[in-house]
Amino acid sequence: MDLDAIEKVYRRYAPTYDLYFGALFQPGRRAVIERMNCRPGERILEVGVGTGLSLPLYPRHARVTGIDLSRAMLARAHERKARLQLEHVVALRCMDAEHMQFPDDSFDKVVAMYVASVVPHPTRLVDEMRRVCAPGGELYIVNHFHHASPVIAALERLMAPFSKLMGFRPDLSLEQFIRDTGLDVIEKVPVNLLGYWTLLRARNNKPRRAPKTQKATATADERG
Repeated sequence: MDLDAIEKVYRRYAPTYDLYFGALFQPGRRAVIERMNCRPGERILEVGVGTGLSLPLYPRHARVTGIDLSRAMLARAHERKARLQLEHVVALRCMDAEHMQFPDDSFDKVVAMYVASVVPHPTRLVDEMRRVCAPGGELYIVNHFHHASPVIAALERLMAPFSKLMGFRPDLSLEQFIRDTGLDVIEKVPVNLLGYWTLLRARNNKPRRAPKTQKATATADERG
């Protein structure tokens, strides 16, 4: 997977994405947003917002920002926002999920739906989700992972060489993903048709930074 291939595939998907992936993936979108339990005023970031199929599902009291690499997909998200008057969606921006243009601690909760197997480097994706999420916040991921059934797993391995053409990696290992990213998973739930996809809820386990005044005092004490 690389950025050019991803952008090209999803430009091709954009006109028909809702038709093929709307109803199929909507149970997973609904499940993760229900578990997010968004409180009034909470800042929510959706990574890989696509055509905005999830946007109407968020409570109107949240403040939702969406990003996506595909301008063609984002154009449809903008249309959806305007058509449904989704005033709680405060921004939709074209952005690389592995190099987000947000300051640290910008959001209370960060969610990535069907994105982990699309990006070139899933570990970088989670690192960025962790960085822009406030300490003590939560990260949510919905994705397909390598199936436990030997037969289905074999089919996924056969499909893997066609990842660039399909726009996603079919053989991403859940165990490896959690190990590599260091996610502090507190809930793991099967979603969508036959539970073929997995919802992960995780604590944002990055360390809290000491206030600058404390750092300055500590430095002064060390000098003394």
